[in-house]
Amino acid sequence: MELFYREFGQGKPVFILHGLFGFSDNWQTIAKALSEDHLVVTPDLRNHGRSPHVGSHSYSEMAEDLVQLMESHWMFSASFIGHSMGGKVAMQLALTNPDLVDRLIVVDMAPGPSKSDHTGIFEALLGLDLATLDNRSQAEAFLKERIPEVGTVQFLLKNITRNPDGSFAWKMNLPVLFEQYQEVLRPLSGTPFLKPTLFIRGGRSHYIRTEDWPGILTLFPNAQLETIEAAGHWVHADQPAALLEIIQHFLTISE
Repeated sequence: MELFYREFGQGKPVFILHGLFGFSDNWQTIAKALSEDHLVVTPDLRNHGRSPHVGSHSYSEMAEDLVQLMESHWMFSASFIGHSMGGKVAMQLALTNPDLVDRLIVVDMAPGPSKSDHTGIFEALLGLDLATLDNRSQAEAFLKERIPEVGTVQFLLKNITRNPDGSFAWKMNLPVLFEQYQEVLRPLSGTPFLKPTLFIRGGRSHYIRTEDWPGILTLFPNAQLETIEAAGHWVHADQPAALLEIIQHFLTISE
């Protein structure tokens, strides 16, 4: 599995892992800011963006994809920032390969069973027949009728690309992501990760709740929690400056 990735800057490596329906471009602003002091790597996870589209989508496989990417570039350790599904991938890597992870930052995701339901989004995406589209505006209108959050629609529209013949296609492997959705929701387990860990949640999000914290500390006993009050689940879109400040501080004090 050879993941597509982007690289910025130089220095100690930091990986940024996107969430479900995302790809490497989503975190470009944060990546470029961090690249002043670090080598920042933003991969497309399997079945997303320009990375291989395959028939399976488990956290153990996605973590192993990262191991292979690091080994192919002679990287012996790195810090990891993961958002949502990407947060679980980063946690899985830390739980199974702690020697590869220097510091761990998880943005708005807990290691337990995910409670959010993307069924409505999947239904809308699967119901959109790209073969009938003449332009992106038609896709936007279709999704807006079925998904009430304008920001979510705009985020999802970034997954539509044009083929050389002018037709439209998905950047993500939508059928497999739908088939494997229960894998995305499942809880993580493993040997506790003892290195510095930071969980960042949006104050308007429900992905990390107060009652989740004891379970988080069981797997990540050295974890800290920061809340960005004026942010929802897409913390990096809602409050990028506040998020960047917290990340930079944690990476500095943990060295």
